[in-house]
Amino acid sequence: MLPGNKMQASDVLRAVEHRPWALPPEPWVMMQVWSDLLFAHWPVSVKQLQSLIPAQLEIDTFDGEAWVAIAPFRLWLRPRSLPALPGISRFPELNCRTYVKFGGKPGVFFFSLDAGSRLAVWGARKFYLLPYFYAHIAVKGESSSVSYSARRAASPASFNATYRAESNVRRAQPGTLEHFLTERYCLYTHSHDHVYRAEIHHHPWPLQDADCEIRESSIAHAAGIDLPATRPLLHFARELTVLIWRLRKAEPAA
Repeated sequence: MLPGNKMQASDVLRAVEHRPWALPPEPWVMMQVWSDLLFAHWPVSVKQLQSLIPAQLEIDTFDGEAWVAIAPFRLWLRPRSLPALPGISRFPELNCRTYVKFGGKPGVFFFSLDAGSRLAVWGARKFYLLPYFYAHIAVKGESSSVSYSARRAASPASFNATYRAESNVRRAQPGTLEHFLTERYCLYTHSHDHVYRAEIHHHPWPLQDADCEIRESSIAHAAGIDLPATRPLLHFARELTVLIWRLRKAEPAA
C-alpha cells in the first residue's frame, strides 16, 4: 500500500516527454517517495571536486561552475512486486552530491548518503555500491516548516537546519540552472575501477523557492569539500515518486 495519495508506478511511467533519453527496456526494481525535500546548492570549483570523484567521471558544469548539494528529506520505499518492509520502508535521509557525466550521459554522483535505517544502509551499500552511513536523524514538522537534525554515528559529520517553502510550485525550464541541478535521470557509483549506473524516472520536479536556517553543517567537509561562505541556492519539493532500476556496469559511449 502506498502511503497517503502517492502515485502508482503506471502514473509515473506515462509521463516520459520530459526525459532526456528513453526509459530502460527492463522493469524497474524499486519505488521510492521523497517528501519534504530541500535542495541547498553551492558553487564549487571543478578542480576541487575532480580530485574527489572517480577518474572515469567528468564533472558536469553550468556556465563553467560545478555545484554541490546537501539534500535532507523523508523517504518511503518498496521493492517491485513486494509490500513495504518493516524497518526499511520509512526513514529520513540526507545526501551530499554533485553532477557528473560518463560517456556524455549526465547524472548524479554521491559523496555520502546518511540514513536513519541500518537495514537500508546495508542494502544500499550491497546492491547499489553507494557510500551510505547510518545516522541519528530527527525530523519535525511538515512542509510549511521542517526542522531536520542529523548526526552520523561513525563520525562527527552533522547537519541541523529548519527550512520551508516560499513560493508556488513550478517546473524548472530547460536551459536554466535549476533544471540543470534537479532534472537528473541516473546516478553513478564506482567500485574496483568500474563505473556503474542506475537509471531513475520521475515526473518533473515540483519545485518551490525555499528559505532555510542552517545551524550546523559538516557533511560536505567530511567528504573533503570546502563550501563557500555564501548563502546557498535553495529549492523545496513537497513530494516526488521515483522509480529506480537495477545497478549496471556503465560502458563508455562508442
